Parts: sequence; C-alpha cells; structure tokens
Amino acid sequence: MSNSNIWHHKLFHCQSLLRPASLEHQSKLDSSGIFAKYFFKAARRSSRFYGNDLKLRRSESGIGGSRRSVIFTPRAVLAMEPSSEQLVGKFNLDGNIEMQVFVSNSSAASVAQINIQVTYSSDSLLLHWGAIRDRKEKWVLPSRQPNGTKNYKNRALRSPFIKSGSNSYISIAIDDPAMQAIEFLVVDEAKNKWFKNNGQNFHIKLPMREKLIIPNVSVPEELVQIQAYLRWERKGKQMYTLEQEKEEYESARFELLEEVARGTSIEDLRAKLTNKNDRCEIKEPSVSKIKNRIPDDLVQIQAYIRWEKAGKPNYSPEQQLREFEKAREELQTELYKGVSIDEIQKKITKGEIKTEESKQLQNKRYFSNERIQRKKWDIMQLVNKHAAKSVEDKVSKSAEGKASVESKVLKAVELFAKKKEEHDGGAVLNKKIFKLADKELLVLVTKPGGKVKVHLATDLEQPVTLHWALSKKAGEWLEPPPNVLPPGSISLQVAAETQLKNESTEFSYQVQSFEMEIEKDTFIGMPFVLLSNGRWIKNNGSDFYIEFGRGSKHVQKDAGDGIGTAKALLDKIAKMESEAQKSFMHRFNIAADLMDQAKDAGELGLAGIFVWMRFMATRQLIWNKNYNIKPREISKAQDRLTNLVQDIYANNPQHRELLRMIMSTVGRGGEGDVGQRIRDEILVIQRNNDCKGGMMEEWHQKLHNNTSPDDVIICQALIDYIKSDFNTSVYWKTLNDNGITKERLLSYDRAIHSEPNFRRDQRDGLLHDLGNYMRTLKAVHSGADLDSAIGNCMGYRSEGQGFMVGVQTNPVPGLPSGFPELLKFLLEHVEDKNVEALLEGLLEARQELRTLLFKSNDRLKDLLFLDIALDSTVRTVIERGYEELNNARPEKIMYFITLVLENLALSSDDNEDLIYCLKGWKHALSMSNSKSDHWALFSKSVLDRTHLALASKAEWYQNVLQPSAEYLGSLLGVDQWALNIFTEEIIRAGSAAALSTLLNRLDPILRQTAHLGSWQVISPVEAVGYVVAVDELLTVQNKTYKLPTILVAKRVKGEEEIPDGTVAVLTPDMPDVLSHVSVRARNSKVCFATCFDPDILADLKAYEGKLLHLKPTLADIAYSELKEGKLADSSSTNLKEVSPSPIKLVRKQFSSRYAISSEEFSSEMVGAKSRNISYLKGKVPSWIGIPTSVALPFGVFEKVLNEDLNWEVANKLQLLKKNLAEESSALGQIRHTVLQLAAPPQLVQELKTKMQSSGMPWPGDEGERRWEQAWMAIKKVWASKWNERAYFSTRKVKLDHDYLCMAVLVQEVIDADYAFVIHTTNPSSGDSSEIYAEVVKGLGETLVGAYPGRALSFICKKNDLNTPLVLGYPSKPIGLFIKRSIIFRSDSNGEDLEGYAGAGLYDSIEYSQASVDCNDMYTVIYLLNKTTDVYLLEVFWLPVETSYATAVRCIMRNATAM
Repeated sequence: MSNSNIWHHKLFHCQSLLRPASLEHQSKLDSSGIFAKYFFKAARRSSRFYGNDLKLRRSESGIGGSRRSVIFTPRAVLAMEPSSEQLVGKFNLDGNIEMQVFVSNSSAASVAQINIQVTYSSDSLLLHWGAIRDRKEKWVLPSRQPNGTKNYKNRALRSPFIKSGSNSYISIAIDDPAMQAIEFLVVDEAKNKWFKNNGQNFHIKLPMREKLIIPNVSVPEELVQIQAYLRWERKGKQMYTLEQEKEEYESARFELLEEVARGTSIEDLRAKLTNKNDRCEIKEPSVSKIKNRIPDDLVQIQAYIRWEKAGKPNYSPEQQLREFEKAREELQTELYKGVSIDEIQKKITKGEIKTEESKQLQNKRYFSNERIQRKKWDIMQLVNKHAAKSVEDKVSKSAEGKASVESKVLKAVELFAKKKEEHDGGAVLNKKIFKLADKELLVLVTKPGGKVKVHLATDLEQPVTLHWALSKKAGEWLEPPPNVLPPGSISLQVAAETQLKNESTEFSYQVQSFEMEIEKDTFIGMPFVLLSNGRWIKNNGSDFYIEFGRGSKHVQKDAGDGIGTAKALLDKIAKMESEAQKSFMHRFNIAADLMDQAKDAGELGLAGIFVWMRFMATRQLIWNKNYNIKPREISKAQDRLTNLVQDIYANNPQHRELLRMIMSTVGRGGEGDVGQRIRDEILVIQRNNDCKGGMMEEWHQKLHNNTSPDDVIICQALIDYIKSDFNTSVYWKTLNDNGITKERLLSYDRAIHSEPNFRRDQRDGLLHDLGNYMRTLKAVHSGADLDSAIGNCMGYRSEGQGFMVGVQTNPVPGLPSGFPELLKFLLEHVEDKNVEALLEGLLEARQELRTLLFKSNDRLKDLLFLDIALDSTVRTVIERGYEELNNARPEKIMYFITLVLENLALSSDDNEDLIYCLKGWKHALSMSNSKSDHWALFSKSVLDRTHLALASKAEWYQNVLQPSAEYLGSLLGVDQWALNIFTEEIIRAGSAAALSTLLNRLDPILRQTAHLGSWQVISPVEAVGYVVAVDELLTVQNKTYKLPTILVAKRVKGEEEIPDGTVAVLTPDMPDVLSHVSVRARNSKVCFATCFDPDILADLKAYEGKLLHLKPTLADIAYSELKEGKLADSSSTNLKEVSPSPIKLVRKQFSSRYAISSEEFSSEMVGAKSRNISYLKGKVPSWIGIPTSVALPFGVFEKVLNEDLNWEVANKLQLLKKNLAEESSALGQIRHTVLQLAAPPQLVQELKTKMQSSGMPWPGDEGERRWEQAWMAIKKVWASKWNERAYFSTRKVKLDHDYLCMAVLVQEVIDADYAFVIHTTNPSSGDSSEIYAEVVKGLGETLVGAYPGRALSFICKKNDLNTPLVLGYPSKPIGLFIKRSIIFRSDSNGEDLEGYAGAGLYDSIEYSQASVDCNDMYTVIYLLNKTTDVYLLEVFWLPVETSYATAVRCIMRNATAM
C-alpha cells in the first residue's frame, strides 16, 4: 500500500496506528496533462494532547539537536534515471505479446527497482509474485508493495499493472538487501489467462546493494515538484490518473531523500535541479535553521487550532505527534513567505493561518459531487465463521427425528385447514390444534355467508367417532338440532355421535374429518370427546371445548412440549409476565435479571429473550397495567438491560446477530436526566405554547403515568398535523399507519379521548418545540432511529429551562476521523429519490463501524444502535429505489444486489456463504462489463446460489425462532395469526426480503439472455394426469394415487421416492440431473422438470384437480387442459395397473467367510458395486486408479445376528419385524437395534487379515476407539436395509424385503479435490451420440446426494470431444472433503436389477467424517479456454493448473469405450 493511501486509510479511519506521510493535491493540468501544484503534509515530531491543551513531548536528543534517524519505507517506486537501469530480460509471452524487465544496477542504491512493461492492455492484469531470500525456494512476501497489492493465501502477492494505452506496466521496489531475486507469473484475472516462462516462473536476479538509513528530514516541496516534472518528461509526458500522479510525486520525493542519504545537501540538490530546470530558482534556508526559529509554544497553539477545526477528534499518541509536526510545517510555510515570528504570533491568535484540516472539511474528503468515495474493502475480511450452539434444551438426534415426524403430521391437519379456509372464504372465528400423543386434532370454526361452520380433522389412523353436543353457555351439553346433524349421525339424549369420514385419497394428506353448519348466534360453543378403538380420548382428562365467537383473540395451538426451545427460561418468562405487564420498568428489569440464564442457555436462550421482546414491541403484550411509573425509571431500566446486552455482545461473537435483534426491540434508555426530560419537557411545551388543555393535557397525563414507544408516533402525528395546515385526517393517518387506533388511545391507563386543536399562531412554536421533544422521546424509546442514533454517537446538548434539567451526551470516543462528515452526508441525502449514492454511503459507514463493534467500549451500545439504524435504513432506501430499477440495465440491478448482499453479510453471523455469493456477483459484474459470452449463464449460477443462501438464512430463523415463538406465545395467549407469521415478519423486516425481490427481478432477464427458457426438463416424458399441488415431495413419497397424478411440488430435495400413480413431477427446485429422484423419474418413465418461471408455476397450481396434458421438449413443456372423457383415450398417461413384479430376489447364504479380497468377488458373494471394481482391473488406462477393496460378503449380517452374544438383539429384531407390517414407525427402532450388535472375534480377525494383506490400513492399529468407529460404520450400512425410502421402494415393486441381503464393500477414499459423473448417453435427451457430465468440488456425495445447488454441467459430442458445451455453472454452496480414509459402502443384491433402480437407496458410511466447507466456487474458474485452436473444458485451481483437466479430457476421449 502506498504512503498516501496508508495516510488516507489510517489517519482518517484507524486512529490507533502510526500515520506515515500524506499527499494531497490540487490538480492544475497544463496542456500536456502534468500536475502543476501539490500540497504536502509531513510529520516527524512527538506531541501529546492533555485535556484541551497540547503539550510537546521532547525527544531524547532535544528540540534543537540532531534528530534521530528512521528507516524510511515509502511505496514501491519507479527508477530515478534511465542510465541507472538495464534491460535484464525480454520475453515473448503469447503471439505478439512481449514483456521487458528493467532493473536498477547501482550497487549504492538502498532499493532495487524493477520495472516491468508488457505490450498487453487489460484492467485485470496482475503480477503474481514473491521474493527469494537466502537461496530458499519458498517465496518471501516483502512488506513494501505496489499500490493495490493483495495477499494471496500468505503464499504470494497479487499486484495490479497500470494500463497505459495498449501497454501495461508495474514497478516493484525491494529495500531488503537480503532479497536476492524476485519470481513472478503474469495473469489476466478476468480471462484466467496465465503467462509463464516456458511453464516455469519468471526469475529476475537483483543487484547487490546496501541498506540506506534515510535521515528524518524534509525535502522542500518545490524541489519535489521539479523532480516529479523531470520524471514525467522522461516518461514521455503521459496522461496520469489521480493515483498515478500521487505515485509519481512520492517516487520523486523518495529519490531526493535517497540522494540526501548518500550525503548530498539540500543546497546541492537545489543547484542540480535548478540547473536542469531554469524555470525554478528558489533559494531555501536550511530546514534545521527554520525549525530552530519557530518557538514550540507557537507550534503548540497552531496544533490546538488544527485539532479544533478537525472536530476535536480523539488522537492516538502517534497521531498527536504527526499533528504537531504538521502545525510546525504550516508555520514554516509562513516563514518562507517572509512573515516574521511576531507576525506569525499575531496571526495565530487571530486564527488567520489556514490549516489543511479546514480545507479537508470544506472539500468533504469522503465524497465529491454528492457521492462518497468508497474504499476498496477486502470482502473476505467480512467473513464470520462463528457457529452458535445452544446449551440448554438441545434437540437430540432422537428428538430431531420426532420433530421431523411431527412436522409431517402437522402438515396434514394444517393443509386440511388451509384448504377449508380458502374454500369457506369467510372470517376464521377460531382455530385450535390439540396434541393426541404423536398425533394431532384440528378444530376450525369459520363464518362463510353469515353461518357458522365447524370443521374437525385428525390424522389418527384408527376409525374415530365424535361424541359431541352444542352449548348456549360454557360447560353445558345440549342435544344438537336434527337439521345440523351431518349424514350418518346418531342422536342421543344430550349429545350426538358422528363417525369421522376419510378425506379423498386424491389429497396429499390423510385425515379423518367432520363438518357441521349452524345459524349464527344460536349456540356459543361445542363440547366433545373422541372414541377410537374402544378408547375414550379427552383433553388432559377433561372434555374438549371449542368456542364459536370468541376465538379471534385466542386462535392458537396448545403449548406443546417446548422441543427446540430453552423451555425452562420460557416457562420462567411466562410465570413472570403478570409482573412484567405493570410497566416497561418492570419488564426491562425482569429481562435484565434473566439475561444470565439466557446467555447460559446459548442460542435458544437468547432467541427466547428476543421473542419475548418482539411480542412486546409489536404490542402483543400489555405495556402498562394500573401502575404509575416515572419516565426516568423506565429509562434507567432500559439502560441496565442494554448495558448487559452490550457486554454479552462483546464477549460472545457467535451470538451477535441475535443480540442485535434484541437491541432492535429495546430503546436506548439512559440514566436519570434523559428519561426525566420526557416528563419535564412536555410541561415546558404546554407552557410556552399555551396548550394546557384538551388532547395535550391528556397526552401529558399519559406521559407522566407511563411513557412508551407510542409517544414517538403521537409526537410525529402532531407534527404532521401542524405541517398539513392542521388537517385532523393527517393526524389519524400517521397514527393508523403505525398501528395506533382510536381504541388503543382509549386503552391507556390515562386515555387520550380528544383530537388536537391548535391555533394558527401556535404553529411555529409547536413545530420547534415538538421537533426538539422528538429527540428526547427517541433518545429513550428509539435507539435504532437513524437521526437519534447519529446524535447519540456524535454527541448533543439540550439546555435546561427553569425546572427542566439539561442533558448532554458526549461523542463516542475513537470514531474514525472524517466520520462526522459521512454521517452528515447520510442525513442530508436520506430522502433522496435516486438512492444509489445514499446506499453506498450507508454501507461505507457500516464498514467503518465494523471494527469498532468488535472491541470492548463503554459506549458500544451506541455504536450498535447506529449500526442497526444504518442496516434498517438500507432496507427502506432500497425499497424506495425499486422505481429507479424499473428500466435499468441488468448491470445496475446486479450492482444493487451487491450492495444489499453486503448489508446482509454485515448483519449476519456465520456469513461465509453470503460472502462467497457477494464475491460471485462482483465477478459476474466484471464479466458483464467485459462483454464475456458467458456472463449471463455465470450470473444465473450466482443468483441460484444466492437464493439458496437466503433459503438457508430463512431456515435458520425458522428453526431458532419459530419454536420459541409458538411455545411462549401459547403460554402468553398471543394471537395465533401473530405466531403463524412470526418468523416471516422477521425476515420481511430485514435485507433478505429486499435481496429476494431484486433476484426475482433479475432472474427472467438472465434466463432470457442466457437462452435458458422457463424449464429444465430432466425426464422428457409425455403425460396426462390430474394436478395435485404439494409443499414437499417428501411428505407424499409413500402415498399411492389411484388416478394418474401430476404433482406440482414446491420442494424437491433429490433423495425422495416418486409416489405410485404419479405421471409427472414439476417443481421450482433444482435437483441435480444425476440425483436419486432424477434417476428414478427417468427409469420409471415419469415426466420430471424444473420450472424457473413463478407465473407458469402459479398457473399450473390453478389447475389443481383438473386433467392436464403435458407435452415436453428438451427445453420446454407445453400443457393444456383435457376433458374428463379424454383420459381413457389417452395413450400417453404411462399409468399401468400394478401387476406382480417379474423382479425376484434370491436369498443369499453365508459362505463361511467373514471377509474376502477383491480377487474373490463373485455374484454369490457380493453385489454389483464390488463386482464392477473387480471387472475394471486391467481394462482401464494405467492413469486411472482403482481403489483397493475388500468386502464383508452376503450372509455375514445374518451370521452375526445369530451368534450367541447377539441373541437379545436377534429376539428384539424379530419382534419389531412382526410389527412392521402394521406400523412403519418400527423402521427407526429396527435400525437402532441393529446398531447394538457385537462383533464376533473371528469377524474382526478375518477382516484385519484381508485388509492388511491388501495393503489397506487396519483401523485397530490407531486404537480400540477407532475400531469401534469402523464397526459402527459397518452396522450402519447393514441397518440401512430398513431405511424408509428403501423399505417402501421394495414394497412398491413387491420385492420380498426379507430376501434383500447386504454385503459391505470396504474401500480406500482419496482426499478428492473434485468428483464427477459422466454419462455416455445424455440422460436428458436420450441422445447416445453425446456424453453428459456433472462436476463438483470435493467428494461426489454432494452430486448424487440431496445437497442443494447445481453442479458444473456440460455435454460433448463423442465424435468431437474437443468442443464441450457448458450447460450451467456451479451453484452448490458446500463441498465435502475428507482426509485419505476408508469408506464402508452398501452393496446389496437389490441394486442395479433390470427394471428396478435400487442404487442409492442404502447408506455408505465414511470411517472418518468428512468436513463440510463453504465452496469458494469463484476461486475455481470454469471457462472455455482456447489453446492451439482447440477448445477444451479446463478447471483451474489458481495459481497452478490441477491434473483434473487432463482427467476430464482423457475420460471424454475414452468415453465411447467405457
């Protein structure tokens, strides 16, 4: 980084570091384009501020004595004289591209300078380099680097070339004499084009040199200007950019300093330069003489004036030293002009000496032309990898399984309710879900057409009878009138009984239901009990009861068991809610008391506090109940709570996102006077403006009794009312828009009955006083309001009047210099219609704050409130900017996406995936700007990955917040509608929602540009069927549809089964073409496609229940409605009666061997996987490695199960298998039981012998624990025979599950960089002349398993393997990586059967667990690279090409033989 950049970055923004010299210029270009004048600021002496005074700290050598020497380290510079350089290398890089390297050859120079010029022009040309020291091969990274240099993985430096016409150049300066050479490569980053020296690094030796000690002196600025002009002339009078001008100026200064270091005096330098340039004849007195003539007390005064004009920032000692020296130089400038010391003293006292700080303030160094200048922040520095873990009430694996089952059950009754609510169309009077052990019961009361309709539904599998009655008052049982009895009901003496009926199997859920309709106002409720399988079912020992008319406030589930929450904490909150309702003081103090328990409970504990505070903030809880509290007591309680939150924030980085969310629901608060002014100031307003009665007096009484965040809105409503020329409707609009109704005003303990009624002569005074009062209200209640947050950070003062106390808030210490102007810019432009510059400013402010938020600070909460306010403002600004994007080019939408994504990443814990998405968008923008052919296709992959990141973010919110919201909400009686949308509203309030909107705008543009169409057809099969819409394919995978069915599924992960009777599956999800469900669809001749257009998807859902004809092509699906009679005539329904399967399984027998080598593999011993390994030996090229393998053959599991040491396991397993026919939930118990098997000693010995003789490592050699891990992996493979998907799959095709035998293939696993699957026939089109390949980073499990995102995919003609066509860039967010290890693979006799695809149904388990890494897919550049006129698909892992490209190429060339 250059000196000037270091100064600009660190002095203005990082006050804790030492500041080198700075360069600021005013550019007056002559006709040739050279700068004419610079203003230079240097710093050399030590000083320190004490309070409001500036004291001089004398150096050890004394003021007038010799000054200490320092090693002067400026930026990398260009050579001083052409004669000092020699051409050391001339290279032909590629065709007409030539590179020349010049090195300074003076051994006396302390710095070796290397100039590199290339006849190639590109904005993305980089030098990938390092230095060689002490003959070591490993690169050393010099600390002195050209401007814009980035560290690449601590292994190399990346420095940008400077483009000049059709050429590019770069200069390197090496000041360490121990450096013997530099080595480098040249790369065009945008094109991923590398230039090497015949496949090797370029190596440039450096001349021997000595290290100069640069004396700490100043070189007169006019001499620097002359030297810079001479350099410019020597270089051909080029047109320089601002940065180039600064670089040239600093290089000129350094050259002069080197001359001084070699013994040249300033006078000799002047003579030398003025002889060369007759235009400059300036005589300069000695620097030391001038310095000694300036009294230190004058320097101290001038430094103080500079400090004041800069806004009295908090300078570090190093900054104070530099400020002192700048003040001295300003006084020296006056002496140069001939001003005497006495005159200088008079000027100082009158403030007539202009300081550079004041110029900087005037010029707004953060922005020019109403737009801030953003720094080039390293986005990878934003990565947070803190993984939050909950300590209390963690969901165990078994509980997760239970929750999974419950979620599916819940969907059944809720989907039923949704359908009925949509059908009835009227208001929902009541809706309640009761738990029935592991099942649920729904009661829904609606009011369509003025009548009351009651729906009851349950997912109980046994037949259910409803024993019920009606009531006109609570608790009574009255016989229902005959006209309301459903068909088949039996009337009893005081009740009725109705058999629940099964819903149509055409629905995607199975429930039994009851429906009854009565006239409104005839009955108030319905008591009932259930009878099933001879057993009465009640509500915790009492009758069930549902109200007809009072449910609007209490439509809710019962509390449930609190799984997935910090239950103990939430129970405690619920118990203390009655106390918390008294006032905000009580609530905040209770919350503060609970913070330690919440912190100890971890993520779920803090989520519980947030949910509670969110209920409060959204007015779901009572704010004040018969308790008079002073505002200062509320403010003090807020202050206590927010101080605790800021302390937890500082020490728990893994929970910062949740803690920010808690802060956003609570006002800032403050000790004493801040809150008291709420009470006092309203009295002053009333007195000053003669408004002591009516609405103002009622509001005054409310404020005295219990102030709340509502008062901020009331104050704003009054201001809007006055500004609208006293229009009362405007007053009510402001209130209603913010959730305050007339009923709410009347509900306060001190109700507000009246409307405002002011005189016109009160207008100006009220606007002034209410505007000031708003600051007081926001200081307590609205910490995250932007104006209030900025005020609290920058400091403000409100004077007292009479009895009203004054308030002073001091600035937060340690803010970056120049930050006040940036915040001022934001406030000035916060209402701008064109929002791009404002968004940049908001994000720049957040970036500046970021480092401060990671440090302990007594005022940390004020910085947090400011950051929260900036975050919130980004969201509101981007929503206002949608209009700006209506006709915008895609590049502008993409740029806005980068801004919103950056904002989301700044607010998120564990944001690595978001950062890689941001990196991808920046690369996509670069591709678009450079007119790359693939920019739209690449951008689409980044868009898809960003959608996945947002989905992951939403899932985190759902998992962490929603269970707590539902459990605590049910305990506190919160409205069910508020619980249902709790998480949705949190997401909607953040940047994620705005980002999703922008992505949806861009998606169709990218699809059109990349010629992707609206569909990706994975299995192009024509189909006719009835449309059924489902949320998840997983929830219906075991269902059998009696009629041909077209499923429109919102979610398809990739590992599901396709339900029987399904002829088509259409989804917006993007499973891999090679995923399990994709293979199933093709093998079963089921139409399967991804739809990218939400409008088409919505149209398809609108056909639910209707007969539709699908006619797919390779890139599209045409669909049309058919009449009912057409189904029988259609030959393309591909639905056939299920007939006995011709597929048979043959039971395998134990071969008397527990383990066998690969040479012993046969169809009687092992499955197809093992046999194929054996078959490949000797049939593939030598460069393709075949993994070393052994196996536990068929029958070993059964043999182990029958061993005496496992007789208890065998008995339990036999019992569970008997129950399996009736209860599929036994599958999980069977798997768990299999894991209890013990290993016979003979098995252990045989397996050890076979593995060692085959050259494989034996796990037991690493200790008994490692063998136990391997044995558990083997048992998990055996247990996977009873996976739900595998079990139901065999049952569907009527395979005898007992005959299914499982061998275990034991293989070595390599630490793969990439994995791929190649089909020798294109599976999408069926074209046998094409190969189709998909590639992922890491292990192949992310490709064939249910991992989100798409792989890199391409096709290639077999007769033209050198021209592959990329179909899609990768969007998978994760990769699986493992150290060289062992895998235990399922290898059953039920896989790869003719007519039945059993592959992928069973589990393979790694001996060592694979690590999950977030994919930096943008470091791996996928592109079509033209080499010697032949196009090849290559994959590069920068900076060295991997052998992967060769592997893909060779496999492609051998594809026809495989």
